[in-house]
Amino acid sequence: MNRIAVLGSANMDLVVRQPRLPQPGETIFGSTFTTVPGGKGLNQAVAAARLEGTVDFLGAVGGDAYGTELRALMATEGIRTDGLATADAAPTGTAHISVVDSGENSIVVVSGANATVTSLSEAQRETIAASAFLVMQCELPVSVLVEGIAAAKDAGTFTVLTPAPVMPFPDGFLASVDLVVPNQIEATELTGEDDPVAAAEQLSRDGTWAIVTLGSEGSVVAHDGSVLGLAPARPVTAVDTTAAGDTFVGALVARLAAKDAQPGKLSEADMIEAVRWATVASSVAVTRAGATSSMPTLAEVEAILG
Repeated sequence: MNRIAVLGSANMDLVVRQPRLPQPGETIFGSTFTTVPGGKGLNQAVAAARLEGTVDFLGAVGGDAYGTELRALMATEGIRTDGLATADAAPTGTAHISVVDSGENSIVVVSGANATVTSLSEAQRETIAASAFLVMQCELPVSVLVEGIAAAKDAGTFTVLTPAPVMPFPDGFLASVDLVVPNQIEATELTGEDDPVAAAEQLSRDGTWAIVTLGSEGSVVAHDGSVLGLAPARPVTAVDTTAAGDTFVGALVARLAAKDAQPGKLSEADMIEAVRWATVASSVAVTRAGATSSMPTLAEVEAILG
């Protein structure tokens, strides 16, 4: 099976369940507090591994209890960590998540060790070169993302970017990515287009793939400036939308890797089938609480798809 390298953040999520978001200066009571391994990079790596992808994680954690717990999770999930550094001078990253009773969430990230990943090590470059897919997000410094794309291009590795959070990117950065997967808010920030179809068309120019996720409304799939269609969502009752997008991306790439889809030669049929699998995986994740704790296995997705 094609290898998947995930260059990204690893955090411990500190999650409070509450009836609503407080007003400025207001104190309210929450109902539960939990700690759950997360971070957009780790989320996507776990989602891919649960669908039996062969995954390497590239990033950093602190030498603290949270870092030890995250390493243990990766070992349990079968994620290889030769490219995971320990930052002695920084704690493991944390994400402070408020989940309201409707299932929606708001998140504040404290980068910690993730901020120390400013350039690639030689071992990380070798892993990227040996992988068919490089998956990235924007919770690491943009300098290492630029290096990651350059290393992937040199090796013929297909690059996937979740542009979250949106940040100032160097000229030509997005155009150099093979597949960009923003949600509707991020797509609007990147393009100035409120219409997700127009945003997907703009993001997919010059041979790029773009998938704009729309939550309960599905996703828009585009390639080379043209929209291929709207992929419908699978109707479910959401409990917690944390990591729904990350589950989508991890499952998408795992399915492409499982089919031995060749980077640079992906067909519309390959991508549309992978989107179908990713849609089902993310629909399962939102029916459960937490980030990595909510992600389905390959058997669960296969059972739904028949």
